[in-house]
Amino acid sequence: MSTPGARQGLFASLQNLSATLLAMLQTRVELLGNEFELEKLRLLRMLMLVQALMFAGTLAALLGVALLTLWLWELRLGVLALFCAIFLGVAVWSYRALMQMVHRTDAPFDASLGELREDLHRLRQATADASTPD
Repeated sequence: MSTPGARQGLFASLQNLSATLLAMLQTRVELLGNEFELEKLRLLRMLMLVQALMFAGTLAALLGVALLTLWLWELRLGVLALFCAIFLGVAVWSYRALMQMVHRTDAPFDASLGELREDLHRLRQATADASTPD
């Protein structure tokens, strides 16, 4: 027959286990929240940079082409063709840089997923160790 002390010990162990699991879950949820916030800030920063790039680049391009076309009136077709080629090159470069940012190598929430995988591995290992007879 089991003694009341053994029952209390089992109940205390279950309480400790559930408290540990809740603490682990809280840590992982906090980490996931931090990573979500970082991803949101990164995306907003990218959008702001794209908007600033488009506005400033367009304005500078238009004013520069107009200035050079007026200044070199005799060569206006050459000036316009040159700047058309330059702007096309800048557009291709900008597109590639933006795609490089979008297709980055590290996955979002990679740290959280790694920690959850490690927790699952440890729990399985602890369960396997506890189920082996002494």
